[in-house]
Amino acid sequence: MRNIAITGAGGRMGKALIEALAATDGVQLTAAIEHSASQHVGSDAGELAGIGRNNVTVVSSVLDVVDAFDTLIDFSVPASTANNAQVCHQYTKKMVIGTTGLTSDQLQSVQSVSESAAVCMASNFATGVNLCFKLAEIAALALGDDADIEISEAHHKHKVDAPSGTALSLGHSVANALGRDLEEVAVYGREGLSGARDAKAIGFSSVRAGDIVGDHTVLFAADGERVEITHKASSRAAFARGAVRAAKWLADRDVGMFDMQDVLGLK
Repeated sequence: MRNIAITGAGGRMGKALIEALAATDGVQLTAAIEHSASQHVGSDAGELAGIGRNNVTVVSSVLDVVDAFDTLIDFSVPASTANNAQVCHQYTKKMVIGTTGLTSDQLQSVQSVSESAAVCMASNFATGVNLCFKLAEIAALALGDDADIEISEAHHKHKVDAPSGTALSLGHSVANALGRDLEEVAVYGREGLSGARDAKAIGFSSVRAGDIVGDHTVLFAADGERVEITHKASSRAAFARGAVRAAKWLADRDVGMFDMQDVLGLK
């Protein structure tokens, strides 16, 4: 039995993770963390997620429960993830990380964990999205430079970063397949007299509205035809199930940096 801790236990993703862990064989929730100012500190994690009491009390620091888990699932904010990574590195704890928007220094903190324990980090843990990464790569290889490529995404109004990490991952899948450097060819939104489209550009557009969980589309537009690869998430349960699957998969890995493509055998 794998002992799992989660951060952000009182948030939407945290509650989905608690529910997913309860429904999955071979894993159990043994620790739950929230930030120190959260009203949920001291609550029962099961009751918080609406699945009934599970006798796991929400605490305010990973250090308070560092002996209670094997793997930490972290879908929080960059600064918190980087701090948690330092703890996991020190105590040789595995990590599943779904936080996006990390700086280069914060990513280095995450990389350090993989020197002593296994880490799975992905911009999106939904199985269908990771299949789309592969399909986008295949489409790019097949269509080559004959198609213009645009990536669009939509999320709820509370999301703070744009484009989404998933949209950027889709961009990297396409750019790598075509031998392009995404940093050189990415175009983030357009306004005014933007000029004719560069043939090698990969465009990004973002929508933030309502309670949209996450929609992503890669458009390949050639003369006379279009190919669209789309994924729409209707519930955070898809992300939570994938993260729990990744945590189970890490049980057989001692060290190293992995992503959801490794977990699903798509590489």
